[in-house]
Amino acid sequence: MATRATETIAATGTEATYHAATATTGDKVAATDGTILHVKNGGAASTTVTLATPGSVEGLAIADRDVVVPAGADRFIALSKVYRNPSDGLATVTWNPETSVTFAVVRA
Repeated sequence: MATRATETIAATGTEATYHAATATTGDKVAATDGTILHVKNGGAASTTVTLATPGSVEGLAIADRDVVVPAGADRFIALSKVYRNPSDGLATVTWNPETSVTFAVVRA
């Protein structure tokens, strides 16, 4: 599982760094209000991005968030602290499939 840094968008503009989605284990990213995950799917099939939700409410697990990115499309996904794992402070993101999927993590 790769940990990816968040890039701050400067007033003068920022060229984001895109990473290949990590197969099987996924990736770790910051989970703070105002952080955006930009996912590009260059594949011929849709991909499902899953954000693990480690919390619970009154003993009931909160369901993970799935976002479908159609083939050849991209999506901006807001990350908040609800996805933050208390053990490391990061969100776990998995991809199915991960082939031809790239992503950047940015914050204004």
